[in-house]
Amino acid sequence: MDPRCRRVVTRNSIRLPVGLSVLLFCLTSIAPAQTLQFAQLGDFKLESGEVIHDCRIGYRTFGTLNSNQSNAVLFPTWALGTTEQLIGSIGSNKLVDSTKYYVIAVDALANGVSPSPSTSQSQPRMKFPKITIRDMVNTQHELLTKTLHLNHVMAVMGISMGGMQTFQWIVSYPDFMDKAIPIVGSPQPTPYDLVFIRAQLRAITTDPDWNNGNYTNNPARVAEAEFLALILTTPDEYNRHMTRKRLAGELDKAKNTSGFDSNDKIRQLQAITALDVSAPFGGDMERAAAAVKAKVLVISATRDHAVNPTPALDFAHLLRAQTLVLEGDCGHLSPGCEAQEVNQLVADFLAL
Repeated sequence: MDPRCRRVVTRNSIRLPVGLSVLLFCLTSIAPAQTLQFAQLGDFKLESGEVIHDCRIGYRTFGTLNSNQSNAVLFPTWALGTTEQLIGSIGSNKLVDSTKYYVIAVDALANGVSPSPSTSQSQPRMKFPKITIRDMVNTQHELLTKTLHLNHVMAVMGISMGGMQTFQWIVSYPDFMDKAIPIVGSPQPTPYDLVFIRAQLRAITTDPDWNNGNYTNNPARVAEAEFLALILTTPDEYNRHMTRKRLAGELDKAKNTSGFDSNDKIRQLQAITALDVSAPFGGDMERAAAAVKAKVLVISATRDHAVNPTPALDFAHLLRAQTLVLEGDCGHLSPGCEAQEVNQLVADFLAL
């Protein structure tokens, strides 16, 4: 067996070969888009005490809610991702099967669809208040209870920052779900995670185009491409697909790409920086874990350079949760590279 193509499933100690791909979940296949809708939450009070005015949360639904409302699955977005990008992960033989479950994909705060520095009329750019992961979760709770009239869901699941929101969900609203699946997420960033977050923030805010957030062109585009090259996968995987001759040209292409809004990225990175699900428990992760009632499957990647897997696995140990540890070369993108096996395990877990 190629050592690059292995995974570990704890609890039953199974090792299986996996295929290798560099595609994200959202690129694994094409599915028809569901209509983007908005939940009107009015003026929404944040943890800080500040208020987001005219808070409109974007969401899409897939599948059909059953008669006893027991098949709903909440699926929040990753950092700067949108529900449109989640479409390829939803459907038959995908990460979550919308022929069996009523999937509610939600655009997280500051992603450019839900309230964000780039979209707010009354609080534009850096006038948009700082947010937390818990603020994201609280808006989703309002969406579910007041717009969709759901007081319980079968499961909450998410990838990367979506996994962080999943960890926050199970601690903040422990009675709200039966199951949870955080994927390459974390209940708290490590010092290593914080270093590259600080570096990304510094690259944006010290760029000559920054202008205190009042820029014409998004600053630090090439630096952003360089950061993504360093953290999204592993050196072995990156070198396998890149050559010295192509490198500079590929990275410099970022100068002419618009991509996400830098102010949006700042607010989401600040939210990740502040994440600590144990904060209401005096910083005690054991007490935070004791509050959790959901059955949990934690999926992480050993070689993840973007979200260190240790806090997720430590929290899983406290929860006595099932874990899936991916050991391939794709790093943070491992769930997409090993989608066939991940999708099957998620399907089995949801069906339990």
